[in-house]
Amino acid sequence: MRKWLPLVAVCLGTFMLLVDVTIVTVALPDMARSLHTSFADLQWVMDVYALVLAALLLAAGSIGDRSGHRRVYTVGLLVFAGASLACGLATDPGTLIAFRAVQGVGGAAMLATTVALISHLYSGRDRGTAFGVWGAVNGAAAAAGPIMGGLLTQHLDWRWIFFVNLPISVAAVVMTLRYIGESRGENRGRLDLAGLVTFTAAAALATYALIKGNDYGWGSTTTVGVFAGAAVALLAFVVAELRGPAPLLDLSLFRRGTFTGVMIGALLLSGAAFSYLAYESLWLQSVLGMGPVTAGLCFLPMSVAAFFTAALAGRFLEERVPPGWQIGVGLLLIGTGAAAQAAVGAGSTWKVLVPGLAVTGVGVGLATPMLVSTAVSAVGYQRAGMASGAVNTARQLGNALGIAVLGVVFHSGLSSSATDAGIGGVTDRLASGQAGAVVAQTAPEHRAALDHLVHAAFASGLRSAVLAAAVLGAVGGITALLLIRRPAATHQQTAPVAKVSVDA
Repeated sequence: MRKWLPLVAVCLGTFMLLVDVTIVTVALPDMARSLHTSFADLQWVMDVYALVLAALLLAAGSIGDRSGHRRVYTVGLLVFAGASLACGLATDPGTLIAFRAVQGVGGAAMLATTVALISHLYSGRDRGTAFGVWGAVNGAAAAAGPIMGGLLTQHLDWRWIFFVNLPISVAAVVMTLRYIGESRGENRGRLDLAGLVTFTAAAALATYALIKGNDYGWGSTTTVGVFAGAAVALLAFVVAELRGPAPLLDLSLFRRGTFTGVMIGALLLSGAAFSYLAYESLWLQSVLGMGPVTAGLCFLPMSVAAFFTAALAGRFLEERVPPGWQIGVGLLLIGTGAAAQAAVGAGSTWKVLVPGLAVTGVGVGLATPMLVSTAVSAVGYQRAGMASGAVNTARQLGNALGIAVLGVVFHSGLSSSATDAGIGGVTDRLASGQAGAVVAQTAPEHRAALDHLVHAAFASGLRSAVLAAAVLGAVGGITALLLIRRPAATHQQTAPVAKVSVDA
């Protein structure tokens, strides 16, 4: 039994950092009331964690190879714990957003080193078992996030979604220092600082422009200038990676259609499957009046469907169905599930979401397990670390950009409907989770009429968001079907790490 204690230490950190991707979803209305946040503030609370996580994953992996995987993992745990404490103590949106970003730094250090630690700790059949457990923990984290967030928010306070990380972090640090030995990778070259800075700048500027575009105006000098800055930073990243001696991401990998298809699929999967859940949570709680626990349970059909589909697909489909078909069909199902949720209307209840969420979960379960393994097989095991890191970076970046893009679409649909109904002046309050307060502050004789208009406006925003997600899923699915091919036999020898992936 003692031999599995190192795995427990690794899985504790993995579970914690992945839960924090989604745990805030059902706490957003309570945060909005407590901190008096705007809609953009709520987007940043969700987005900045995924954005920093995506920006630093490849760099953190490189640092781990050079400085030691256990050291970087432990530092990540400590940073994550400190940032979680600061998030829980935050008294204004700016402080909360800033320390969510610091959480992302710690999360990147942990996520980038967990695979290497397991590879070093176990071999043979034990390694396969360890990666199987690790993969199950990833799936459990995706399912547990909204439910844990609901329980903690409803029975304690939204701040406890961050405070709960402290005892877990302490346990993980103690076990890591006691049971895990140090290991290093083969990459001892200089850290690609130019690539790190330019990639981070491009992603951050693009996200900022998308989130603040409504405030500044889409044609304003500020918005256009920020988008232009993002484009320049992206071009600088490409130049840095082409010229650098040890790039974070070897761009020549994109000459392989399969790798390109996987990266596009990974980017669009998160945006299509998960990015609209935050806006549905606002609808469930602020409009329908659900509590955080009940709202979290509404997303359970997706998580359960994803978990069981992934298990069955790994057992029955992996050797029988080409990866392009499994990933492509999975993405098309994700798009179909998102489109099915467009049935939401002014008189809808939570039940209208269930069929679409279940179909989306089946798509996630089909596509997700194949992403990393297909990417690694396409480029060869010698570049397995870079390939798996790139896929997970694409997934987290897709989540960050997806929240921003779908937020724009959601806000536009909500605003258009509210303006047509004559209540455009309260759009921002509705979008930031204050629908209940808006209705309550209205004269009693007008509340029923206003409540109907609020339901209709929110439904319009949600329809716009899920239809945009459906388009992302369809584009990803078609791209995967066209580009991804079964890797050549020479690339079939992959490490056990290639069999698992990270759920959002």
